[in-house]
Amino acid sequence: MKTTSVTRRLAGSGGAKWAMHTRAVALTEAGRDVIALTIGEPDVPVPASLCDAAIEGIHAGRLGYSSGRGEPGLRNALAAHYTARTGRKIGPESILCVPGTQTALYLALQGVAEAGDEVMVGDPMYATYEGVIRASGAGLVPVPLAPDAGFLLRAEDLAARITSRSRAILLNTPHNPTGAVLTAEDIAEIGEVARSHDLWIISDEVYADLIFDDHPFASPLARADLAERTIVVSSISKSHAAPGFRSGWCVASPAFVDAVLPLAEAMLFGNQPFIADMTARAIREGSPVSAGMRARFAARADRLANRLAAATPLRVHRPQAGMFALIDAGPLGIDGTAFAERLLEEAGVAVMPGASFGSSLDDWVRVALTVEDTRFDAAIDQIVAHCAALAA
Repeated sequence: MKTTSVTRRLAGSGGAKWAMHTRAVALTEAGRDVIALTIGEPDVPVPASLCDAAIEGIHAGRLGYSSGRGEPGLRNALAAHYTARTGRKIGPESILCVPGTQTALYLALQGVAEAGDEVMVGDPMYATYEGVIRASGAGLVPVPLAPDAGFLLRAEDLAARITSRSRAILLNTPHNPTGAVLTAEDIAEIGEVARSHDLWIISDEVYADLIFDDHPFASPLARADLAERTIVVSSISKSHAAPGFRSGWCVASPAFVDAVLPLAEAMLFGNQPFIADMTARAIREGSPVSAGMRARFAARADRLANRLAAATPLRVHRPQAGMFALIDAGPLGIDGTAFAERLLEEAGVAVMPGASFGSSLDDWVRVALTVEDTRFDAAIDQIVAHCAALAA
């Protein structure tokens, strides 16, 4: 039977990118000891206070239908949170609650782009961005992020790729997979490009609470001159170590929220009230686990970089935020996919090929910093030994 054009547009852009992780899982299930550094699963459980809040909500009967916009208590909590974060008055009418950042991304792209349009996004990029852009019918325009420039998206690189079909810029700050964090100056320059060409800005800020070394966080939502064209998407998946609860949101102008509400209701009609109540508590009280994650991820990235620099030809890009570091396998004379395949099969360490995140990372691999210290340090030892074996 014939399927629609959207299925053909998305062919190969889904689970195929995670083949290395799938292989690692299969080897583990077959009894092999594999250290999986593939996905960004938080290294701590969901805080007990949030689990308790969810259970309380279930026992209180918070199991009915929700508003298509999201529960009022959660929208009020998010409005207060973003008002404090941006210094601008953000009301609940600017909030739309959905199950996770991924759903928010899909909704945002469906709301601003369609067939014949173009969406610009930094390359490398998170693996699902291609899918959410192509699902809208729009074309993806990759904007290379240079390692020597810290993998930061530059306004002049965006400007050079604008056409009459350009409709939106998809930002990710802090960035996955590179850990780069845009500065307020970067945001201002990118915003000027967006204003000059009447472009939307979709800003994925899911790692905003995982920035290392007190590096400041900047968002286009904080700028009054960009507010009407900015859509922020985020969730509690990373900040509160709660990816399985699938609780996310969009923050945008009331006009945009009103425009995409019927689409959100056509897909899912609100999120679960007991999860919304739990999320409202999480937002109001702040994360009890984010500071610890920041410290551990930064320390693991430092140990990885220092050890590999001292003992191998490999080069590590030190992240400014997030859950990942990048390793350049080019000095070994092989590309990132070949290195990842051999590292898994021969050394029992699973990493993601950089090619899963865009063509500009063909020589790189992405390493998750989310494995506990003893296992993470064992993985470093095995990478060092593997490099020695390759050299021999």
